[in-house]
Formats: sequence, structure tokens, C-alpha cells
Amino acid sequence: MRSSAVPCNPDNGSLTLPPGFCATVFADKVGAPRHMVVAPNGDVLVIGNSFATNAEAGGSRTGGSLMLLRDANGDGKAELVKRLKPGNGSGIALANGYLYTSTGPSIVRYKYATGDTLLGAADTIVSGFATGGHTAYNFVVIGSTIYMNVGSRTNACQPAEVDRKGKAPGVDPCVELESRGGIWTFDANKPGQHPADGTRFATGMRNSVSLTVNSRDHTLWATMHGRDQLSDWGFSEDYNAENPGEQVNHILKGDDFGWPYCYFSTEEKKLVNGPEYGGDGKQNSRCTAKKQPEYVFPGHWAPNDMMFYSGSQFPPRYRDGAFIAFHGSWNRAPKPQQGFRVVFLPVKGGKTGPFEDFAIDFSNAGGPGKDGRLHRPTGLAQGADGSLYIADDVGGTIYKISYKGK
Repeated sequence: MRSSAVPCNPDNGSLTLPPGFCATVFADKVGAPRHMVVAPNGDVLVIGNSFATNAEAGGSRTGGSLMLLRDANGDGKAELVKRLKPGNGSGIALANGYLYTSTGPSIVRYKYATGDTLLGAADTIVSGFATGGHTAYNFVVIGSTIYMNVGSRTNACQPAEVDRKGKAPGVDPCVELESRGGIWTFDANKPGQHPADGTRFATGMRNSVSLTVNSRDHTLWATMHGRDQLSDWGFSEDYNAENPGEQVNHILKGDDFGWPYCYFSTEEKKLVNGPEYGGDGKQNSRCTAKKQPEYVFPGHWAPNDMMFYSGSQFPPRYRDGAFIAFHGSWNRAPKPQQGFRVVFLPVKGGKTGPFEDFAIDFSNAGGPGKDGRLHRPTGLAQGADGSLYIADDVGGTIYKISYKGK
């Protein structure tokens, strides 16, 4: 564990962290940074949108950027912040000598060597994904395979023209699952692919913005954004605020996690039938063959990234689990908004949880944090030195969390 002097902001960037940890504001007001990767030399590569306020506040998701941030003097702050290329969404990966990113409804790649500050022309690997609905189009690359989250078009597979407009029954069977609501694979080394060239790896996942790899066994994990608007079907506002639970899914080939037919009831503690498919909050006839989540968080926390820690800077216990960034809720009325935090979730010996708060005070119940600004965590990356980077796409802040020892 690292115990030498670590650069820290005196106030830890207005965050509250566990004892022994400290934070610097690595970069600030850099647009709307989403997901990140870190090169072996410590350069932070970020994909994000160009605006510094969220969509609910009237921002436009055009003109996003692929950025490089470099701390050349080791003070925990980026002296170089450079826009490399246009980009949009949440997809970014370093693999096979390339930097892969999302740009609109496409995945492109650039030739990349550690230390590069200029990129050449892009190869378009996959293009033509649908617009509308959940379009983060985040992905991971394992060897020669891209695993991509293709989020759902709708809330619960109701017809598009009446989606989110009340008690419309769900399409049954849900034809949307033929092309969305799951994980698809593509060849990472083959330009010119289209959605029809992909292979469905897993299904029944409404929107898994936090797709990640557990480096211990090289399997896929993700959190899932649960459905909304249960109160439209006669459930109480309190029930709607707490349901469904936000799922942590361990994803193996062929898995089906139940969307749109099922959601995770925090009262029944299992998957139950959705009301669009005849459910009453207790029946689970459509869900008995679906895969249960490994862990469940409170409803509507909006988990946007997940990262298994493999570094040596933090205490050893952190190598047995994952960090999860929660963007925060908009759908918990009449209860206070929640989320807006980064947690640590132990994963060890077949047991997952319970979670622990790791970084909090980005926001106060949906309002400004301790610094008087609103921050919403959305991206995580492990530094070359074993530190943890956290991106906030509302305040435009990137934090660097280090361990200074007891």
C-alpha cells in the first residue's frame, strides 16, 4: 500500500471519503465527461458530451468530444486537456493497438500508441445503430471481440407511439428484444459492420451503461437501469420510488435477465411480472426461468459505471470487489432523491455485498454538493498508479482518488 505523500486538495474536492483516502480535482469544467480509460503512461482518455448540464436541464447532446488529459508534473491535476476528436456517448476502450470510441450511433477506432496526442483517420467498425431510447452504446473489448450494450427503445416494450403514456399493454412477445435490450458481440478487427452482423450474447437487459469485465475470471458484469412509472399502473408513489431495484448482473453467454416481462421487486426480493404483462407486484410466472441478479441496489439510483479494482495502491480488500458510480435519481418522488455517489461492492468467494459508500457529497438530495455545485458521477477508471478516477458529467469535473495510508 502506498504511504508516501499523495497530492490532495485540502477539502478533498468537497467529497467525503473513507479514512486514509484523499482527492484532487484532476480537471474541472471539461464539458460532460462520461466514461474513461487510462493509458500505461497515466494519460486519461475521456469520451463525453460537450455540454456541462444534464439533458433534464435542457442540454443538447451534440458536439461531444474525445479528450486527452495529462498530468505531466505529478501534482494530481491535468495540465494538458486536449480535444482529440469528436465523440458522443459512453463507449471507450484501449485494445489491440487502437483507441475505440463511440461517436453517435457508431463504434470507431483510431491507431493509438501510448503518449500520442494526435490521432489519424478513424476506421468505422460498426455503424447504423438505431436512434431513440437508450443510446449510450457503451462497450468493452476482450481480445478480438467487442461486447456492446444495446439499450432498449422503450420503458417496458410498449408500442413506441404510446411508450410512457399510461396503461398500454406490452408487446408480447417483445420484438424489440430481437435487436435491443441486451449485449451483442462484434469483431473488434473488422471495419464496416452493421447491427445485423452482431451476435446476441445475452438478453433481457433494459440498459446496462456500466458493462465491465472482472479481471479475475474475465467474465462480464453490469448494473442495469430499471424501468420507470410503476405508479401509472396503480402502485403507490412510495412503491414506485423504491421499485424496481437496480440490478447487478453477472453475464454469461445465453443469459436472460427478464426485461421487459419482469422487474426486481424490493418487497418480494425477486423478479416479478411487469404490469404490462399482467403482473400485480407479486406474481412471477413469467420470471421463474430468468436469471436473478447477483446484488440489488435501491430503486432509481441510476448506476452508470462499474469497475473491478486490480491495483496495488489501495488496501488489499479493494481487490475483492468493484466500484460503482451512481448518477442519481429523478424518479423517487415523493421521497428524497438518492444516488449521487460512488460505492464499493465486495465480490468474493461467490458472495456479493453488502455495499459500502466510498465517495459521497457530490450532491445533497439532488441539489448542490458542499461546494455549491451539482455533480453526478458517471464514469470510473483505474489509474496507472492504482488511483481511482471519477468523472461527473454535470459539473464537468474529474476527480482523482488516492490512498495516503493511515
